[in-house]
Amino acid sequence: MEKLVNCPYKRPNALCRLICFPWAAGGTSQFAQWGKLFSSSIEVSSIRLPGRESRLKEPFAKDMTTVVNEITRVLLKELQEKPFAFFGHSFGSYISFAVALHLKEKYGLEPIHLFVSGAHAPNSEAFLPIKSIPICDAEDEDVLRHIQILGGTPSEFLQNEDIKKHLVLTFREDLRVLQTFSFEKAESNTHFSCDVTCFNGTEDKPHDLEAWRDLTSGDISFYKLPGGHFYLLEPSNEIFLTKHITRCIENAGL
Repeated sequence: MEKLVNCPYKRPNALCRLICFPWAAGGTSQFAQWGKLFSSSIEVSSIRLPGRESRLKEPFAKDMTTVVNEITRVLLKELQEKPFAFFGHSFGSYISFAVALHLKEKYGLEPIHLFVSGAHAPNSEAFLPIKSIPICDAEDEDVLRHIQILGGTPSEFLQNEDIKKHLVLTFREDLRVLQTFSFEKAESNTHFSCDVTCFNGTEDKPHDLEAWRDLTSGDISFYKLPGGHFYLLEPSNEIFLTKHITRCIENAGL
């Protein structure tokens, strides 16, 4: 559990677990620290994929199925014990959806709320070009430039050659995992009933979010917050997110 899940602010008596899924090449520290921003009724944890932080020496996951199976195997008992919600940003949004889909199809479980950020709906045609990005052929400098354009990486990290090299490698591997993910609504009878909230930065590229309406019978909400792709790192936006997520969870009638 500790290997996969970072939960520094444990709340065994919480009514709900909020499980967060970081962006490509991301670690757990940002979301794990959210734990101190939420009330005692919500326990926050962040998923740690292999190849980073305390799992640095482990090989990267080879595909989305491997990622989903590990997360499900480790968390299933806890997810069956009490209500849970997912928050994913960018790459993490797709992982959170893939895990939610697997839980629904195999165990009849689903989050009480799905919060997605900085990503297309997984059934959108806008998601398809991501699957054809030539990540294997891309030069390290091109990958690094893309990471810099997205923002969110401390400049001191980019000054350290070892950290920079591992960052590029991790980004490549995470994108490779994402490219193995395939979801065709026509082939799936799974339909969620939970509410979905979509967040995006005002300066980020537009994401196709309307397609979420085809995936759940619950309510869909859309919010644009000031900033680019990593708008959520701004303290004022972080406050908005934690307050809004708390309100949504509390209104779920736990």
